[in-house]
Amino acid sequence: MSFLDCTCISSHSQVQSISIEEQYEDISHQCSSSDVSPCSVLTDEDDITDLSTDPAHYQLLSQLGRGFNNLSQVSMARHTPSGRLVAVKNTNLDECTEDELLQLMNEVLLSRRFRHPNLLTSRLVFSSCCQLWVLSPLMSYGSADSLLRSCFPDGMSESLIAYLLYGVLRALEYLHHMGYVHRGVKASHVLLSAEGRVCLSGLQSVYSLMKDGKRMRAVFDMPQHSPSLLPWLSPELLRQDLHGYGVKSDIYSLGIVACELVSGRVPFQDMPPTLMLLQKLRGSHCCLLDVPPYPLGDMGALKVSRSGVDSGIGESVATGSLTRTATAERPQSPAPKNHSATLHNLVQLCLQQEPERRPSATALLTHPFFRQVKKHTRDSFLSLMYPAVPVSCPPDTPPSETPTKTSNTPSPTDPEPEDGMWDFS
Repeated sequence: MSFLDCTCISSHSQVQSISIEEQYEDISHQCSSSDVSPCSVLTDEDDITDLSTDPAHYQLLSQLGRGFNNLSQVSMARHTPSGRLVAVKNTNLDECTEDELLQLMNEVLLSRRFRHPNLLTSRLVFSSCCQLWVLSPLMSYGSADSLLRSCFPDGMSESLIAYLLYGVLRALEYLHHMGYVHRGVKASHVLLSAEGRVCLSGLQSVYSLMKDGKRMRAVFDMPQHSPSLLPWLSPELLRQDLHGYGVKSDIYSLGIVACELVSGRVPFQDMPPTLMLLQKLRGSHCCLLDVPPYPLGDMGALKVSRSGVDSGIGESVATGSLTRTATAERPQSPAPKNHSATLHNLVQLCLQQEPERRPSATALLTHPFFRQVKKHTRDSFLSLMYPAVPVSCPPDTPPSETPTKTSNTPSPTDPEPEDGMWDFS
């Protein structure tokens, strides 16, 4: 079987529409119609479906990273007829195995199905010779992980954290409503555009809850690349018992991301996998640095923070090699900081040991911690991002056969391409 034999992709042609796309688009509209915050607003630059499918029309400018078992190279590119910047993922199909071709096909089809402003989908896919071209809007601020490493080594402000998590929750609300569990929610899969749109990527980890036309309450599949995802995975997913896991597994991952954004450090990051598993199954959790590590059930009685402006966390465990590639460039947080009571409560709710006690994504969108999000405008969003700046390129950049690597803040100790702006694993 050849990937090019698939009816969804043909040489120099755009992927054909899937019959259920209109249904997905309608549901996306229902999920996002009441949201007017900048984190969910689509702009003309986000619509790339009208761009050409001729590879000669794209000038590769800089490499953003690699992915898909190092078979794909992702670059920032300029569409020369219009001058627009896009992200292009090139994959050499001749180097892919049969299983990898099937994974690629599944990722492309899933990306074509989903329609939501807070999901990073690939709306333009075509092939040329043995190369598969997948185009996405350019997320100029990169990932939340890269922002932590380059601009916010001691953690982000609570206002920016609320802004990012709100966009992620809107994406999860849509996925869960459609009957999918993401299974790959982490800071490196949270992307941000220059206009302030928050996008959740990592759709290759998505798994359907539908079987034989019925929605299952639990599934039992272990996600691909699970070793690199271990710090973010929920206890019930790691347990792999007869109870399985469901969409509430993503809510636990969101709680880990909240801790990650608060301090710039990934909880459990230096633990051996076996010890990490034991800690999670025993109910060990992350706590914010301005409180002692009480059991999760006692968090409701914690002292209310006074400032609630900047944030940092501590863990009850050591941190290291398992996710070193994601956090090696981040300096350690120097000291505890105060956090708002609403942030404490949000983390407490997301990291409940029993999945049935965690709120749904829809319920969390009404949490008091997110009341501040709808007050933001584009100008206030830009103030939250300082000192980070969106990636750009000079208008007269000469053509380059080998794209150069791009990062938010160039330095002599830049990470390898796998630790670039986005995480494509």
